[in-house]
Amino acid sequence: MIPAAGRGLAPVRHTLDNGAVVIVQETAATPAVAINATFRAGSVYEPAHLPGLAYLTGRVIDRGTERRTADVIAEELDERGVSLRIASTRQTMTLSCTCLSEDFADVLAIVMDVARRPTFPEEELAKRRAEAITAIRQDEDNPAVRAVERLFEMLYGASHPYGRKAKGTAASLEGIDRDAVTGFHGRYVRPAALSLVIVGEVDAGEALEGASAALDGWRSGDASPLALPPPALPAERRVSAIAMPGKAQADIAYGFTTISRDDPRYYAYWMMNNILGQFGLGGRLADNIRERQGMAYYTYSSFDATIGPSPLLVRAGVAPTNVERALAAIDAEVQHLGAAGPTEIEVEETRQFLVGSIPRMLETNYSIAAFLQTCELFGLGLDYDQRLPSLLQGVAIDDIRAAAADVLRPERAAVSIAGPEPPIGAEP
Repeated sequence: MIPAAGRGLAPVRHTLDNGAVVIVQETAATPAVAINATFRAGSVYEPAHLPGLAYLTGRVIDRGTERRTADVIAEELDERGVSLRIASTRQTMTLSCTCLSEDFADVLAIVMDVARRPTFPEEELAKRRAEAITAIRQDEDNPAVRAVERLFEMLYGASHPYGRKAKGTAASLEGIDRDAVTGFHGRYVRPAALSLVIVGEVDAGEALEGASAALDGWRSGDASPLALPPPALPAERRVSAIAMPGKAQADIAYGFTTISRDDPRYYAYWMMNNILGQFGLGGRLADNIRERQGMAYYTYSSFDATIGPSPLLVRAGVAPTNVERALAAIDAEVQHLGAAGPTEIEVEETRQFLVGSIPRMLETNYSIAAFLQTCELFGLGLDYDQRLPSLLQGVAIDDIRAAAADVLRPERAAVSIAGPEPPIGAEP
C-alpha cells in the first residue's frame, strides 16, 4: 500500500555515471507504476529572442524518434493503456505516465527513447507549431490569461524570463525552426539535467537496473546553471488595463514579487497566503468579496515559490461594473493583513489544515512522484514528507506577521485588469 503519513516515504536515490538522478519509491496499493522524467529545461532556459521554444519543443518531442515513428509510439503506448503526458513550465519539461507493473520496463524504454532520440520531423513540427499558435490565439481571447500575462510583465519586466510569455507569441513561434528545437533539446534535455522518479509496485533494485539500461550510453556535460536576474522594475503601485470589447466578465490579477523557495521564511509566507486567499473557500478574500459582498465569480490568492523572487498573486473575476469595488476590497484585505497580521485562530486553523493536507499529497503513485520531484528540484531531502509537519509547527504568529508586513502593501502592488470596460485608460 501507499505509505501512511505516520511511516512516511522511504525512497531510494541513486545518481548514475552520466549525472541522471533516479529515485524509486515502492508502493503496493495497485499493480501500477508511475514514471516521471523531469528535465531542467523550462522556458527560463530559452533565448530571450525565442520565447516559446521550450513549449514548442515539448509539444513535438514525442512525434518520432530514431527508433520509432510517431505512429509506432502511439500504438505501443495504446496497447498498454498508457497516456504519455508532456508538460513544460518555466523551470522544467516533464514526461510522465502510469502503466501496469508488468509493462514497466517496456514503457520506461519508450519514455526514455522519446526523451533521448527525438527526430523532430519537419512536418510534425509544422503541425504542432500551428496547434500551438491556435492555443495562443485562444489565450489572447481569454481575459484571465491576458490579465496574468500582463501582470507578470509588470512584476518582472518584459526581458526577464518570468516576464516573458511561457508559450511565446504567434510571431516568435513562427520564427522557431527545426535547428532551434534540436539545439534546445541537445543542450537542455540531457541526463545531467534529469531526475527520473519511479513510484509503484516495482522492486527498487529492478527499477534502478531498468533505468540504468534505458539511459545507458547517453552522455552529456554538466547541467547548465540557472542564474535569474532580480526583477527589473521598482516596487511601486502600477495599474494596467486591457480592453477586450464584448466580454461579459472582467478579470483582475494583482500581485507582488516575494521570496524564493529556498528562503527560510517560505513556510511563514505559505501560511500567510493561505490565510489571505486559500483557506476554506478562499480565505479572507473570498469571505469578503464573494461571500459577504457577492460581487465576484471567483477570488483567491496563490503563492508559487520557485527559483528566484517568486510571485504572490490575487485573482478575481467580476462583472465589469464591479471592478473598482472589487479592487478596493482586495486593497482593504491586503492592507489589513499586512498591517495587523493574522489572528491566533487563523494561524492555528491554517496550520492544522496544511498539516492535515500532507497525506493528500501522497494519495496516489502519480502524486507521490510529483512530490518527490519537488523535493529533488529544491533540494528538500528524501525525508521531507516526515519533516514538513514540524516545519509548519515551527512557524510562530510573529513570523507570519513579519511576512505579511513585508509583502502585503497595496501601494507596491502591480494590478492588471482585462475586460470590456476597464476603469482606467486601456492599453493595447
